Amino acid sequence: MRLLIPAVERSQDTRVGAAAWHQEAQAKIQKACQVTERCAQDAVTMWQPKDSMLDPHMASHLRRAAHIQPWRFCVEMLKGGGMSEKPPPGEGVTLWKSKMKPPVWHARLPLPLNRDALALQTAELVHTHARGARLTAARLAHAQEQINGQLRRLQRQREATDYRLSEVRKGLLINQQSVKLRGYRPKSEKVPDKADSMLTWEKEELKNMKRKMEKDMEKSEAMLKTLATCHDTLAFYCKERLQAVDLMNQPLIKVLGQAGRYSWVNLSRASTPRIQGEKTPPPDPVGTYTPECAIELYEAKRLLMESKDTLQEMAKNVEDIRERQQQTGDRVCASLAQKMRETSELKGPLSKNYLETREKLDRPLVRVHQRHVGTQLAEAKRLAQSTDELQRHISHLEKNLEGLLAKRKNLAYSLHCKMIGQDLDSDVVRLRLRQRHPHVRCQQAQGLVNDWDPRTPVRIESSANPQ
Repeated sequence: MRLLIPAVERSQDTRVGAAAWHQEAQAKIQKACQVTERCAQDAVTMWQPKDSMLDPHMASHLRRAAHIQPWRFCVEMLKGGGMSEKPPPGEGVTLWKSKMKPPVWHARLPLPLNRDALALQTAELVHTHARGARLTAARLAHAQEQINGQLRRLQRQREATDYRLSEVRKGLLINQQSVKLRGYRPKSEKVPDKADSMLTWEKEELKNMKRKMEKDMEKSEAMLKTLATCHDTLAFYCKERLQAVDLMNQPLIKVLGQAGRYSWVNLSRASTPRIQGEKTPPPDPVGTYTPECAIELYEAKRLLMESKDTLQEMAKNVEDIRERQQQTGDRVCASLAQKMRETSELKGPLSKNYLETREKLDRPLVRVHQRHVGTQLAEAKRLAQSTDELQRHISHLEKNLEGLLAKRKNLAYSLHCKMIGQDLDSDVVRLRLRQRHPHVRCQQAQGLVNDWDPRTPVRIESSANPQ
């Protein structure tokens, strides 16, 4: 067992060891103490608060008191004479028993959990990016679906407009057929009338309708191309965002539902203000919601509004032109029917039975008188004179009969021409009603026009020629 020998104060004269040896040992001890204190301060510094600064010239116990002074509770005097102790403001751990609140400590050394913490931070960053990419992809897919639906509606409306345009073109062919068919009338019936004016007016109206329909077709074609380009761009951006999301445990529409954005670009109903959805994040060039996506989504919304107005205008124009074409055709048919009634009124009641040309020179009384013996008497001269006078009257009557026969032939020819004109007008009306049926296509009407040759008019067979 070691014995502790009490230290005895000795003077430098009684020391056995040399002075240099003693000084060297004291220097080593002092250096060891300094290294120990420095290591302790470094160890404490690695765990001290971030903004803590210690005065190296202050005593250790005073430094400690100054260091923990801001941690202590603050004492406040109340109005009733009592006291209230409150922890100091800021972040930290409140120690109610010791009435202290040290601040948050920040270790300067990597802890054993540093790797797990970094892995958690990386996973949170990846999940945040995936959520942003999934939400952006959902919005892009929803906009793409809306654009696709608008494309289908615009295509159906184009088909309706194209059908109405074919009906207008068929109306122009019917008008051309009507004019050609009325051109087969006799020369005396080709006097310009209101029916011809109505056909000319119908042609101009149909041309205006055709130009309007062709303008709508051109406008809708340009809108189709713009919507198709927007649809392809949205699909590209959506596919690009989905590259960061390999596994999707829920559909994109559910992602929009969780974000409260069901009616983002849905124009079928108004948005509900009660649903508090997530706000659209600001565009980030290095994030998932880039400025290009924001511009394309805004363009999609603008195109949806513009195409909706275009669809309404096209539907309205189709209905208006259908009514106008129906009214125009009815007015032309009514004018032709009125012309047929007027022609029927001009065909009668003249007849040869009403002509008073029944003068007889060999009536019974004269024949009986000629058999009388008195005809051989001297009065024969006077009778001969009377005969000459009668011959002159006969010659005059023959001339009158020739004039009446000529007028009869002229009236018969005119009656025949009017009958032909009436039949042609009836054929025009019947042709217009038949060709106007929806089952008759524009190609059939075009074929009928091409088969006609206006240089070979219809022959008018009549035994009487106009004089």
